[in-house]
Amino acid sequence: MADILPFHQKRTPDREPEPLWRDLLGRSLRAAREERGSRLVDVAERAGISPQYLSEIERGRKEPSSEMIAAVAGALGVELVDLLADIAGDVRRRRGTGPGVGRPAVGRRPAGPVLMAA
Repeated sequence: MADILPFHQKRTPDREPEPLWRDLLGRSLRAAREERGSRLVDVAERAGISPQYLSEIERGRKEPSSEMIAAVAGALGVELVDLLADIAGDVRRRRGTGPGVGRPAVGRRPAGPVLMAA
């Protein structure tokens, strides 16, 4: 029988953990909706989803499918590529790096824990 090993994550005080992608997506969608002055129920109706589900997406509680993301982006009149670029920019700002600056070299080991399964 195999042993159970504890999974220790080394935290450094100068770097906060990576944000969840669904949180960043939700914040971007909410910001786009509020920027346009749209109501949650109206955007949900145009996207073909319930207002409760859209609310959960915006709060980072749900991990929506790519089809759902495209539907909400379309209901907001946002290009999917612009939404993704906005999220990528948010991640870079949180890391303190700009495009091409401070990126890890290709083939370099990740800084955080990695779980691999066969």
